Amino acid sequence: MQRTARRDVQTRGAMLLLASTALAACGGGTSDDPALPKEPELTAATLGEQNVLAPAQWLATEPYAAADRDAGERQARVCLACHSIAEGGANMIGPNLYGFFGRKAGAVEAFDYSSAIEETDFVWTPRALDAWLRQPARFMPGNRMTYPGVPKKQDRDNLIAYLLTVTSDAGAAKEEE
Repeated sequence: MQRTARRDVQTRGAMLLLASTALAACGGGTSDDPALPKEPELTAATLGEQNVLAPAQWLATEPYAAADRDAGERQARVCLACHSIAEGGANMIGPNLYGFFGRKAGAVEAFDYSSAIEETDFVWTPRALDAWLRQPARFMPGNRMTYPGVPKKQDRDNLIAYLLTVTSDAGAAKEEE
């Protein structure tokens, strides 16, 4: 019974991923698009020292303070095909993302990570996620995430600001203001 349910989730996730890939191909350029500004290449191997802050602190800094979180929420729908974002949410095709900012990559218990992620040594920060979202396969060769990436920096900033809000206590603090 569990295998059937898991297979159904995987099938739905794969179908959504294919649809999102097709939509991304229609609406966005690649990172090699001459219309997009060149960004420095950052990989898990070249990430270097990281500044780890609480999500609320990141949300108070640019570019996340000025980001369009509503646009980020719309973009996050693609993420929800494979990830849950609620506290205590289930691991799906990808791990639950609640509380992942400030956590070592590959640290969700009971999730079967690729060896590329298991062997890496970085902490999820907005900077790391920005590089990952730009092109996951290029950021960390050998990872299993087949998502092609988000080529536009503003789109990544919006998505990261939204994820900073909804995957941490920062979202609750923001609602109380």
